[in-house]
Amino acid sequence: MPHFALKYLRREALPTPFCPGCGCGIVANCFLKAVEELGHSNLQGFVFCSGIGCSSWIPSPHFNADTIHALHGRSIPVAMGVKLVRPDLEVVVFGGDGDLAGIGLSHLIHAARRNLEIKVILVNNMIYGMTGGQTAPTTPKGMLTGTAPYGNPEPSMDVARLVADAGASYAARWTVAHAVALKNSIKRALQVKGFAYVEAVAQCPTQLGRRNRLASPAEMMRWMLKNSVSLSKLEGREPEQGKIPIGVYIDRERAGFVEAYQAMVQASRRTERHRLS
Repeated sequence: MPHFALKYLRREALPTPFCPGCGCGIVANCFLKAVEELGHSNLQGFVFCSGIGCSSWIPSPHFNADTIHALHGRSIPVAMGVKLVRPDLEVVVFGGDGDLAGIGLSHLIHAARRNLEIKVILVNNMIYGMTGGQTAPTTPKGMLTGTAPYGNPEPSMDVARLVADAGASYAARWTVAHAVALKNSIKRALQVKGFAYVEAVAQCPTQLGRRNRLASPAEMMRWMLKNSVSLSKLEGREPEQGKIPIGVYIDRERAGFVEAYQAMVQASRRTERHRLS
């Protein structure tokens, strides 16, 4: 980790438990750089929620902050509970594509629909990295995995587009090879009023790379750069199979769920007082 990031980290969590070359470290670095540029000298005022998976280890054990590990796919409902009870806190969810786009997809969609005022950072390594290398919802078609040794027969899911269409205030995707853009996107997400989603496509040389002749982190990052295509160039067209659309899908301001919920509570209290008077 860069020297600036040490003030946000638990020293006992170092060295990191991630595999050599894992993209999670880059995502953590981008997040902490965004936090620093926003003027936070520490992580007080933040609560981090995560489920099960490699990227769920980014906040815990690394961040020197309040963190909650939830069941697989269930980090968003936990984050919702925290935000409802403590709307003053910045609640951030870290999860992987298997955790949030697989078992937890329904929670992700409805959080976006409600425009729940939390931030979700999905680290998309395109495979179930922690549990043996199974095909994930985001695995590119044709890639080899532990459960698709002859190539994944399914098209991959565009999670960022799904979240944007569901009603999120902000949704974007970058790869870790676009680190500055990724950092800036996280920084913007932290400033958005409602539900904000940032997807970071990251390398997993251990599970995905070695099965697809991309065994080194550098090879995987070059592959991501070669296959990334800007949303502006697509102009609404579907990308070719295997291409990674990058950019901002939606950026808008609209009322959030907690704000609407609190208004409902106040209205119910006024009604009850009127009934009793």
